[in-house]
Amino acid sequence: MQRMQISNRGLFEWCERAIIGCIFLIAVFAPHSIAATQTAWLLGLVFWLLRFAFYPRRALFRTPVDYLLFGFFVLSGVSCVFSYSPFVSIGKMRAASLFTIVYLVAQNVRSLRLVHVLALTLIGSCMVNVLLTAGQLVVGRGVKVEGVKAESPLAKAVFRTKTVTQATPIRSGDTISQIDGKPVSNPDELAAALAGGSPVGKVKIYRVEWTPELEVPRGSLLPGNNALDQLGITGWSRGRDWRASGFFGHWVTYAEVLQLIASLAFGMFLFLPQKKSLLGLFLAVSVIGLVFALAMTVTRAAWIGFAISAALILALSVSRRTLLIAAACVIPLVVGSVILLQQKRNVGFIDSADQSTSWREMVWREGFELLVSKPRHLLGGVGMDSIKGHWREWGLFDNGRQPIGHMHSNVLQIALERGVPALIVWLLLLGVYGWVLLGLVRKTNLSEVRGIALGALGGLAGFFVSGLVHYNWGDSEVVTVFYFIMGLSLVLERSARDQVQTS
Repeated sequence: MQRMQISNRGLFEWCERAIIGCIFLIAVFAPHSIAATQTAWLLGLVFWLLRFAFYPRRALFRTPVDYLLFGFFVLSGVSCVFSYSPFVSIGKMRAASLFTIVYLVAQNVRSLRLVHVLALTLIGSCMVNVLLTAGQLVVGRGVKVEGVKAESPLAKAVFRTKTVTQATPIRSGDTISQIDGKPVSNPDELAAALAGGSPVGKVKIYRVEWTPELEVPRGSLLPGNNALDQLGITGWSRGRDWRASGFFGHWVTYAEVLQLIASLAFGMFLFLPQKKSLLGLFLAVSVIGLVFALAMTVTRAAWIGFAISAALILALSVSRRTLLIAAACVIPLVVGSVILLQQKRNVGFIDSADQSTSWREMVWREGFELLVSKPRHLLGGVGMDSIKGHWREWGLFDNGRQPIGHMHSNVLQIALERGVPALIVWLLLLGVYGWVLLGLVRKTNLSEVRGIALGALGGLAGFFVSGLVHYNWGDSEVVTVFYFIMGLSLVLERSARDQVQTS
């Protein structure tokens, strides 16, 4: 019996180490790869379930958000039952189950020191893609073409989807980043790829707000002794006018992740007792780097979200005089942001002529009209992702004349897909979580706890504000980081509650 107890003890200790290892892997990969992160998450859940097979079993802790987290998940499941596309909606329940990251972290991380190390791991890992962004800005990427001639094979490009076939000539100022999925770095590589092979080459370009994959005919190079003549262009340069996206596929996803992690780093730095230290230097450099990368995404909503986050963090941690000085320092940043926005996207900070703004106004109007059209929609929603299969019958996206997507608002998207009751529960979830974080900031004396809690609170505020015009809740990469920070915060809440009970 004693030998079996020793054996069991070795097994559950091994499981616990494996769980913590998986949590660290989530912290490492969350800013870069959703596939690697979800693999670590699923392995962590498996080891956690396996841990319950051995004695002594770990006690489970209650958290202030339990009923709301599970309630939102249940209401999401109910919306699948009444969905217009039940099987499609049920497939989205895997993304909805990401909330278990909260419990994987909150139930298995047992010390404040480990919380602090995990937070620093998340920040440090994100700095890898910040360095990538800086490197790409210095070196450039792709081939930015200039002087594209009318007879150039690039001018014969076609944009083709299931519903659209449209001549879309590659023009001066476009940056060609890939052909047939392979990166290109100079005209010689591009000309060689278009010289022969299959009838058309799949050429991915960057054009301000658009990254389409165009079909360019092969075997139609012009006569000439060099690649420029054969491609029918007068010049080229390395592209530097793209919007930073890190290792993700889109700049908005990257911007939302950066906002959450930059807020965390900023809060931890402000409450660091000794700022003139290696840790202080690391956090200061991290904040600067993360804000730089966020600026390079040229994503207005995330910019505003982080500005509100930073203002909230400062308001809760510094004197009024320091706050006024910080506000004065922000003015040059605002001016610089407006200039950067104009250069990178050719739009003003608030621009009624901006197509992304008019597109949002259109889908908000259409989505709200669909929401209130039937009591069924108000109560249970139309079902997650059912819009993709039924947008025609509902006349959405200007009857398909505009890009097919989502409602570009957490509030409207959740209400439309899962019903108004689910939206209310979601809003309560964020409200209770925010109240918990505010309590930690105001009532806890430990600087490490207050720093992480304040950074999480700022990130929550920025996430919510940005989510008014983005569906960031539908981005698994973003929600994973959000849930991970929530899990760390709930460990802090439990520790603070235990201290009160024992004092």
